[in-house]
Amino acid sequence: MTPARDAATGAIIHVVDDDDAFRAAMARLLRVAGYEVKEYRSAGDYLLEPPSDGSGCLLLDLHMPGPDGLELQEAVLRRGDALPVVFLTGHGDIRSSVRAMRQGAADFLTKPVNREQLLAAIGAALERQEREQSTSRWRRELAARYATLSPREKQVLEGIVTGALNKQIAALLGTSERTIKAHRSKIMQKMRVASVAELVLASAALRPRAAGGRPPD
Repeated sequence: MTPARDAATGAIIHVVDDDDAFRAAMARLLRVAGYEVKEYRSAGDYLLEPPSDGSGCLLLDLHMPGPDGLELQEAVLRRGDALPVVFLTGHGDIRSSVRAMRQGAADFLTKPVNREQLLAAIGAALERQEREQSTSRWRRELAARYATLSPREKQVLEGIVTGALNKQIAALLGTSERTIKAHRSKIMQKMRVASVAELVLASAALRPRAAGGRPPD
């Protein structure tokens, strides 16, 4: 993903750094690369803004007066801000970088950083955000489709995803195999899937903490 494409999709890079000269230099570099940029002198200044749910990235210093970068990262997570975080600091250490990455940071860079490395990190963070947003939209769509199923169709679906045969589901639910086949056809239509494999994938994605639940390619 190129900076020009990111800019076209409305990506905003939020730069939080108490060093006025460095922050201004980063903003100039990013604007020349094609990004829209917003600048903040402190974590508090950033948190005064409403949570962002659009395309963008948070470029964050580690050590600042008041709440530091790690504390801002935690606050961003608590309030549900959808922006990926890239740390850029002159005072990094292994402990801080590990903590940042465990909290979901997309990257942890140290000053001075060259232009190519910075833009690559931001581009990767934006691609990650795009994947996560795509997966989130897919799951919402699946939930809406699942809500159209009748209670009996949901029971049949549970049987299908466990690998039960039509006759086994029919016996369990006290109905005929022919009826189960009819329910199965309706389920496939309502869930908009073409195979049992797709149906199993969709069902797994609807479950809490679904592992690896991503849209099919």
